[in-house]
Amino acid sequence: MHNPLHIIILAAGAGTRMKSRLPKVLHTVGGRAMIIHVIETALQLHPAVIHVVHNPHAPEIKSVCSAFDVNWVPQEEQLGTGHAVMQAMPGIPADAHVLVLYGDIPLLDAVVLGSLVNAQIGGISVLTMAVPDPTGYGRVLTDREGNVRRIVEERDASPEQRAIKVVNSGIIMAGQKELWACLENLSNENSQNEYYLTDIFSNANEAGIRTRAVMAPDARDLEGANDRVQLAALERRHNMKMATKLMEAGVQLADPARIDVRGRVETGEDVYLDVNVVLEGEISLGDGVQIGPGCVLKDCQLAAGTRVHAYSVLEGMCSLGACDIGPFARVRPGTRLLAGSKVGNFVEVKNTTLGKNSKASHLSYLGDSSIGDRVNIGAGTITCNYDGREKHHTTIEDDVFIGSDTQLVAPVVVGEGADIGAGTTVTRDVPAGQLTISRVKQRTIPGWKRPKKGKG
Repeated sequence: MHNPLHIIILAAGAGTRMKSRLPKVLHTVGGRAMIIHVIETALQLHPAVIHVVHNPHAPEIKSVCSAFDVNWVPQEEQLGTGHAVMQAMPGIPADAHVLVLYGDIPLLDAVVLGSLVNAQIGGISVLTMAVPDPTGYGRVLTDREGNVRRIVEERDASPEQRAIKVVNSGIIMAGQKELWACLENLSNENSQNEYYLTDIFSNANEAGIRTRAVMAPDARDLEGANDRVQLAALERRHNMKMATKLMEAGVQLADPARIDVRGRVETGEDVYLDVNVVLEGEISLGDGVQIGPGCVLKDCQLAAGTRVHAYSVLEGMCSLGACDIGPFARVRPGTRLLAGSKVGNFVEVKNTTLGKNSKASHLSYLGDSSIGDRVNIGAGTITCNYDGREKHHTTIEDDVFIGSDTQLVAPVVVGEGADIGAGTTVTRDVPAGQLTISRVKQRTIPGWKRPKKGKG
């Protein structure tokens, strides 16, 4: 196509049926606002400009979409889809082709849209879809040659027209001049007193402008969300699509219906994901990574061979070699796990490097720490890294053995090869290669009697 492509995304609707203060297009599918999905799909078409028609009294839309270079078009009054498109038209040159999208259709396929764009030869086209239940959709009325005579909104349709199952997706492709000519004659004489974009087809026929319908291959990818029920259906559809992509890439899923993908996932070979795994943000899973049931990963990079056992929560961390995590582990941002390391059950790690073959197997907290190779962290060990105002660092050098129930009061350094006895509170640096211990001397009190509860 030699003419520049301008894309209009309609995003000013309040979404009252969502029963939410949040604008409709900011409700999420796959962990991201619906309008983000639409903008990213639109960008795949390489448009000259993307125009987003929005409600200026809902500034949060701009904030959510701040990473994208789009032209923001205010619609002060929401007077219908036709009125919304008219707000953007002054910014579109006469030689342009115009594609109209909606901010609440997050599963749009760029290939389908590309076919619509590339087939544009003048006039006005609408992307249609065949649905088993057309309730709520505008019905597309065509003549014998397939030209669109008009589109009738359900509330204005006759019983015969409501029986039609070929419906309007809302997606329009047109030349700027033809679209302007049909928009200028729109009327709001209907049950909603709104300017319907679909009425441009009646106007086009009266003006002798060519119209046509293009059938989409899968209606499910053109569905929008007006309420929470429809939003949930989109979520499930999105996750099935993402599960299919993962399996096509070689990932084994225990159950494709029980995985939630809320971001971008890169995978190597022979990755296994058990049921109810949630993947958020940017995820990278190397060859042979195994994720157990109920795990949640957000912005993580796991090296080949890493195993994450059941019900572990990982965020903003990376493994730099095959390591073992969980079950019931929490690994927080800034954590780096080296090859052979282990973060065991009910262990929390934050902003810490755990060296090669080092292990914290049970019930510990390690925060703001640098831990060397071959270190054993006993059960119940904690780094006391916060003094109420600032965080402090703990350094544990190679080959250290830390006994159970040890408290390391940062800032502190434990020298290479040191041993720390169980129950020790470390408040000063520990010398290398020696045993450090701090305990109250054990004693037994003769004649001790346990207090009894009073009868009152």
